[in-house]
Amino acid sequence: MSTTAATSNKATFRRFHDALNSGDAEVISKTIDVVVEPDVLFHAPVPMDATGAQALKHVWAVLLRAFPDIHVAVEDVIAEGDKVVFRNTVTGTHQGEYRGLPPTGKSVTYHEIFIFRFAGGRIAEIWGVVDVFSQLRQLGAIPA
Repeated sequence: MSTTAATSNKATFRRFHDALNSGDAEVISKTIDVVVEPDVLFHAPVPMDATGAQALKHVWAVLLRAFPDIHVAVEDVIAEGDKVVFRNTVTGTHQGEYRGLPPTGKSVTYHEIFIFRFAGGRIAEIWGVVDVFSQLRQLGAIPA
């Protein structure tokens, strides 16, 4: 795959990332419709019945309800071939129900790494590793 494709994939990733940090569920949903394949394969720690782009939309709806001020800071981006890898630091304040936990008002900071595989300029597959243990420990669901 050409350097041009890797550059284009990084630009699509940035568009997706900018939408996530908008804090606007409608902007996020519409951006997912444009940059993500409807039948995207989604491999991440998110227990749910939805699949494809609908699963991704559901994840962000849950996160925005739980952490209305959620912010994803990209620490590293590596693009090669049909993949873009990025490492994030996520921050937010727990102001809504999350994984069965009522709002605590606590701030959380956790890390994640994602790999997006692109096909035809759109996100076709997602692998994610999210530090859910750290997230839940900070919220008091797991003893320190």
